[in-house]
Amino acid sequence: MKNTVATFAQAKAEGRKLAMLTAYDYSTAKLEDQAGIDGILIGDSLGNVVLGYEDTLSVTMEDMIHHSAAVARGAKNALIVCDMPFLSYEVSIEEAVRNAGRLLKEGRANCVKLEGGREVCPQVSAIVAAGIPVMGHLGLTPQSINAFGGFKVQGKSEAAARKLIDDAKALEEAGAFAIVLECVPAKLAALVTKAVNVPTIGIGAGAGCDGQILVYQDMLGMFSDFCPKFAKRFANVGEAMRGGFASYISEVREGTFPAPEHTFKIDEEVLEKLY
Repeated sequence: MKNTVATFAQAKAEGRKLAMLTAYDYSTAKLEDQAGIDGILIGDSLGNVVLGYEDTLSVTMEDMIHHSAAVARGAKNALIVCDMPFLSYEVSIEEAVRNAGRLLKEGRANCVKLEGGREVCPQVSAIVAAGIPVMGHLGLTPQSINAFGGFKVQGKSEAAARKLIDDAKALEEAGAFAIVLECVPAKLAALVTKAVNVPTIGIGAGAGCDGQILVYQDMLGMFSDFCPKFAKRFANVGEAMRGGFASYISEVREGTFPAPEHTFKIDEEVLEKLY
């Protein structure tokens, strides 16, 4: 059954946890979809784990559209959520709506995600009014990494905690159907989850959220530049890939691959005519 914003809302009402992962290509999206994932995020994290950028700020609309369309072709049941990249929604409400529309029309996403609290609520309201579902994102918002001064846990002071709760309520009022909480103390994330009627999706925010999301390269051990504290490794696919690559290289250099079973035959009579 196709997951939608309605099934996400139903999951919160029923107390059913939502499982989400990132994906950036057809093959990975298809595997996640077959496994039964509820939602797939084409995150601007593709800047780090796919394109090799130092941060997410360099990711463009064209990058997001290209990868979102690939994911949408592979996943038929998961809710497809696409990040709005840096400066695709901050400049003006009109530009925010236009870019969100492109992610649905060209990127084939089901909804978009943008970072920020009360300050982006006018954009959220306008995008929702245009018939485009919006997922919010609070806490550590990577597009604001320069303002934060690094990757730091958010909401640890009383003022910051109150602002986080206020921002979550404001996003809900603006029409957001769900809110990602990133790098937020677990007890605060649980309070936010109780304070709003829309699902919260945690990443480094504890088990009190309505669902969880991870970057799939982190949870499979495929990205070695750094590993966040909150990313549990569920399989060591990276090591298996390195081993497979090394075996291939060795057999090619030794001449043992390709073996006869990997080749095609030709009639000897045809060969004789070539001499």
